[in-house]
Amino acid sequence: MTIEQAQQQVDTWIKTVGVRYFNELTNLGILMEEVGELSRLMVRKYGEQSFKESDKGKELSDEMADVLWVLICLANQTGVNLTAALEKNFEKKNIRDADRHKNNEKLL
Repeated sequence: MTIEQAQQQVDTWIKTVGVRYFNELTNLGILMEEVGELSRLMVRKYGEQSFKESDKGKELSDEMADVLWVLICLANQTGVNLTAALEKNFEKKNIRDADRHKNNEKLL
């Protein structure tokens, strides 16, 4: 699935199954909640926190997909073509960071 196809499929799902998009600020709040859930799982799996009973059965892939879903919703609502945005972001990073990371002693 391409990013463009994902944007189209989310839009179709929202307009048929989901009835309509939540407003942009609601979706921003939902995005923060989903990032928090991903963070919670990451710090338990890779960090020093221990798992709680309520964390069992949760998967990183599902939490990441939840974040991506809401981000796609926001892109659709605000008219952002994520494919074009990502391509532009790569261009920016290739110019700005061409030598930056190679010369970072912390990464050697």
